[in-house]
Amino acid sequence: SMKRRLMKYVVLKIGKRVTDYLRAVGYDVKLEQIDGLERICDAANDWHADLFVSIHCNAANGYAQGTETYHFYGSSSGRKLATAIHNQIVKSIPLVNRDVKQAGFFVLAQTDCPAALVETAFIDNAADARLLVDKEDDFARAIARGITDFVANNPLPDVINH
Repeated sequence: SMKRRLMKYVVLKIGKRVTDYLRAVGYDVKLEQIDGLERICDAANDWHADLFVSIHCNAANGYAQGTETYHFYGSSSGRKLATAIHNQIVKSIPLVNRDVKQAGFFVLAQTDCPAALVETAFIDNAADARLLVDKEDDFARAIARGITDFVANNPLPDVINH
């Protein structure tokens, strides 16, 4: 669908910017946009990633708006990662704060490292969609800053998986 293509385009643009910001401070980053959740998890696990962050746009009924960030049930390192990213987003972009939440999403359950799933904003809400276009760079900077905040407070070799 048109909405799905638009979402993929928006999150890829944000993802590319996040990648650039993280590489600029010395991170080794793999940006993947693969169809098939299993293949995405396999790619992260085969690469022995220290962190996994999935970037999405939400969609609902046209009225819902805001940003929310997810971690796997009971994952304390995942919660810290999701919270660090979420805090940066709500601090830098005027969005409805839908909080940090737990979920059993496949990509959170099947990755062998701390993982977060970011629902940046609602692409089917006019105000949110405008922010996704106008604040693309702010989203990317916020996500990158959240990741670096997490790493600063959780030295990666000591991070306990799930």
